[in-house]
Amino acid sequence: MRYLTLGTDPARSRRVSRLALGAMLMGTRTDESTSYAILDRYVEAGGSFIDTSNNYAFWINGTQGGESEQLLGRWLRSRGLGDEVAIATKVGGRPPRPAKQLSEDLEGLAPEVIKESAARSLENLGRDRLDVYYAHIPDPAVPLAAQVEAFGTLAAEGTVGLVGLSNHWAWQVERARSLAAQAGLPACEVLQYHHTYFRARTDQAGLRSRDGSIGVTDGHLLSYLRAEPGLALVAYTPLLSGAYVRADRPLSDVHDHAGTRARRVVLDEVVRETGATPNQVVLAWLMGGELPIIPLVGASSVAQLDESLGAVDLELTPDQRRRLDAAD
Repeated sequence: MRYLTLGTDPARSRRVSRLALGAMLMGTRTDESTSYAILDRYVEAGGSFIDTSNNYAFWINGTQGGESEQLLGRWLRSRGLGDEVAIATKVGGRPPRPAKQLSEDLEGLAPEVIKESAARSLENLGRDRLDVYYAHIPDPAVPLAAQVEAFGTLAAEGTVGLVGLSNHWAWQVERARSLAAQAGLPACEVLQYHHTYFRARTDQAGLRSRDGSIGVTDGHLLSYLRAEPGLALVAYTPLLSGAYVRADRPLSDVHDHAGTRARRVVLDEVVRETGATPNQVVLAWLMGGELPIIPLVGASSVAQLDESLGAVDLELTPDQRRRLDAAD
């Protein structure tokens, strides 16, 4: 396994594996015994960064979420695991009442919600500190300064290790970090967005607003990462839910465009040269670049996880990376 240190303050930074494991469907669609087997294999391989959220996965059984956190808590206790595994969770997207689909009626990011949700997540996980705590989605109804103060206070008092932002506009990330600096509080140091080798159309994908998607990594965000070396990006859905390798999982309109066809040609070339799978090449491309990017993979079986783990030791040559990067 390869590792990366998140954060710049030694008192709060965390060394985590370069491949993160998503637990979104654990405890609901993925049953407990299968979830435990996947988690055990991940840790056995040196994995140390697990991602969940306070709302996972409410839409499966029509709840408010929390099943994933609760399963992780049971697994951690049963295995006697402590700080050697970093857990990231999120706040902001939990429905205020049981629901089966996402709507605009969500808990939001009022300071009291941020604090209360942190306490609930700690109880679910059986821990006394959240290693990474993300604002899951923006909440324009709450002043950004109030959100920053709530997250920063939790980090300053030690309840939270690192503050994160997910699915925010790049300008919101910059403003939040500036507000935290002005207030003398810990600022956001971890970002979580959709990112993969095929470029997404940012006017359509993911979380929508009249200005396009706020959940997709674009040139603005990548440029910001280059300018702020203390930031790291956790890339969700890097394997497009199987679309790189499964004929029954066609690309959505978001990724099915001329630029993708050009990238597919080069990806197939590198797959033939390396003998790796397309999934493994995509993950290696994400992990081995100049920017600190941690792909976040899901798995419904140990075999799926093993394929992703096989990417950790895959070293792309400079020429292969150059060709992958240059394809339009």
